[in-house]
Amino acid sequence: MRSIARAAAFVEDVGFALLFPSEGVLVPSLWEAVAGEDAEPFATGMGSNEQRVWAWKDELPRRSLAWYGNFVAGRGSFLSPSLLQWLYPATGGTDGHADLDLSPAAHEIATALTIGPLPSATLRTVIGDRGRYQRAVVELQRQLLVTTAGVQEQASGWPSALVDLTCRRFDVGGGRDHLAAAELFVGVVLDASARDLARAFRWPLGKARGHLDALAASARAVRTGDHYLAPAIADQFR
Repeated sequence: MRSIARAAAFVEDVGFALLFPSEGVLVPSLWEAVAGEDAEPFATGMGSNEQRVWAWKDELPRRSLAWYGNFVAGRGSFLSPSLLQWLYPATGGTDGHADLDLSPAAHEIATALTIGPLPSATLRTVIGDRGRYQRAVVELQRQLLVTTAGVQEQASGWPSALVDLTCRRFDVGGGRDHLAAAELFVGVVLDASARDLARAFRWPLGKARGHLDALAASARAVRTGDHYLAPAIADQFR
């Protein structure tokens, strides 16, 4: 995979993917799609593949091709626009954060972003404390309210990531469908437990199990003990 268009098509096809693979989290990653399953990221430093995926994590959401932030299993990850719409918890307006139970710092960042995307360095100044800012922006990402939107060059040092409201980059609000999201998850991982789903999409365990049971009841997944299989996989064992 060598083009951002193919990267976007990959995320759209799988629905969700990590930036880099993580031990114990058996979901797709953009790194593996680019470099192969056996390649170790940063094994020899910042090579061409590392540069490519690192740039795409900012460019894909900037072009509204895929959402990026700290979400799937609490790691840097991409969501396709369709899955994002199914999971997005707020209205589609820039003030949607006001209806959610967030920390004061998270509300402050979301309010600051109503004027447009801002560099992370500027938002840190708004909050006044680096640690408090970092916790708040991760909180907003885990609620899918903000995403990256490119980078801004600095006078010195690394470029500063631009942060923007998700609702300005993507068509969200009013399309929530957690059952469809759960079905997509099973279709990607093929063999999932309620704990796997809860960890991936940050749902309570009971909620994840309820959705999986609903899929099994409608033959959209097959339950075998504590696991739920995609129907095509289950058919191979009959």
